[in-house]
Amino acid sequence: MKAMILAAGRGERLRPLTDSLPKPLVKAAGKALIVYHLEKLAAAGFKDIVINHAWLGHKLPELLGDGSNWGLSIRYSAEDTALETAGGIKHALPLLGTEPFLVINGDIYIDELPDLEHAKTIMQNNLALDAFLWLVDNPQHNPHGDFAIIDNQLAESTENKLTYSGMGIYHPKMFADIAPGKRALGPILRQKMSQHKVAGSHSSSYWCDVGTVERLEQLTRYIESH
Repeated sequence: MKAMILAAGRGERLRPLTDSLPKPLVKAAGKALIVYHLEKLAAAGFKDIVINHAWLGHKLPELLGDGSNWGLSIRYSAEDTALETAGGIKHALPLLGTEPFLVINGDIYIDELPDLEHAKTIMQNNLALDAFLWLVDNPQHNPHGDFAIIDNQLAESTENKLTYSGMGIYHPKMFADIAPGKRALGPILRQKMSQHKVAGSHSSSYWCDVGTVERLEQLTRYIESH
């Protein structure tokens, strides 16, 4: 399975750090956020990684190179202006192939990757599925959550909602019919959920959406104390 790391966002709330760095190169406990991902993906057996970029995007290949430092092969999907999540994935499809692939936000941190084999098996056993997403406990900045898990599928519900982790396995067919350009993922996910095409599971691993300087500082304290 290939993996795509989303790294094209501007990171407005992490300024001034992101005035001179793309958001995934911001460091927590002395290491760039994206490097934590690369280490975990390599340890999980991944070989082929695609990274999209826009804002100060040239700095990613400058630092990460071809991935050989981690035993990986990294290819880059350059965007002139950030295309948002679905648009970025659509743009990178030629690099991702025809099989389901893992997508992970470049600005999150997670202690342990979730059970990928379990998710792959579920998708292989239900060919109607377009995606499998992991949800996490609701953080302070998103107390009401995003989606609920009902009978192992994601649904829009008013109760028992959890927060999308920024990690999921997606089938290329989910993006086949969308037009190229700037496209948000949320509306597409909700449409697919209404068609019962999105499965999901809860991850209990420590997780942090590093969206602000304050949360970056919290993450650094967490890493340094573990």
